[in-house]
Amino acid sequence: MPRYVAFLRGVSPMNAKMPELKRAFEAAGFTNVKTVLSSGNVVFDARNTSEAALERKAEAAMQQALGRSFYTLVRPVSALEQLLQTDPYAAAALPPQAKRVVSFLREAPQAVFRLPVVLEDAQIVSALGREVFSAYVPGDTGPVFMRLIEKTFGSNITTRTWESVKKCAAA
Repeated sequence: MPRYVAFLRGVSPMNAKMPELKRAFEAAGFTNVKTVLSSGNVVFDARNTSEAALERKAEAAMQQALGRSFYTLVRPVSALEQLLQTDPYAAAALPPQAKRVVSFLREAPQAVFRLPVVLEDAQIVSALGREVFSAYVPGDTGPVFMRLIEKTFGSNITTRTWESVKKCAAA
């Protein structure tokens, strides 16, 4: 049975308890469910079906079990493993202290844009299908990279650090 990761937008320990989130996914019929970190990453097994169908099923299950839903983006673990092997940051001249982040979209971007897209200490270094790869240098101005990503792609996305994606793929 294929393994998937659901990346949920806007989850934190303050608005969703991981054991409850796990139970919601199990109630939906997903198996071998694990939450990874406390930021809305749920890894699970499911019959081979479309990502869109899994997203709808997960959102409905959260609404039923938690009384609310979180915007959900699903990727097969196999696709994440391939993504991690590509190292989309290799060609970018990033400072050593730069943090790497991946934004997940439901649809490939329709807009044509020239890379890199830069805003202050953040830049979008590449895009591949429904994933956007950015980097930023942490600073006093807050999450500049999120403003850049949302300005470019809208708010129906969710973003994880490169390290978090590695942990989810390995779970």
